[in-house]
Amino acid sequence: MKRTSLNDSICPVARTLDLIGDWWTLLIVRDALGGIKRFSEFQRSLGVAKNILSSRLKTLVAEGVLDIRPASDGSAYQEYVLTPKGKDLYPILIALGQWGHQYMFNENETCSYAVDRLTRQPLAAMKLRAQDGRELAADDIQVIPGHLAKDELKIN
Repeated sequence: MKRTSLNDSICPVARTLDLIGDWWTLLIVRDALGGIKRFSEFQRSLGVAKNILSSRLKTLVAEGVLDIRPASDGSAYQEYVLTPKGKDLYPILIALGQWGHQYMFNENETCSYAVDRLTRQPLAAMKLRAQDGRELAADDIQVIPGHLAKDELKIN
């Protein structure tokens, strides 16, 4: 079954999922944020088939999430390095992880935690906030269709 592209959707969630919507892609980004740079390291960490890993890395490079650079140790290998666009996916992964902590693990189950490097303390729960700083719940948010948002919010 061929996958339908969401690249023409007016929904930013749909377009984002078109790029990062499968689990291998997000796990590659997670590992890259953790310092993994080489094809063999990604494959060892993820246990993914070479053809799938190669395809996902190629897409992430083509979309500007990763760059390919010569190996930092001077060897003949190449490394995959996150671009600023790739690093900007970190809040998404943190939010997914925090949701997973809350709903996917039993209280006594062991799991990983994202922590502040300086204090070694778990990160505060991510919250949605209005421009004035108010914390927002799901019922406080409305999605405005693109054609209306452009006029109402003066968005280019």
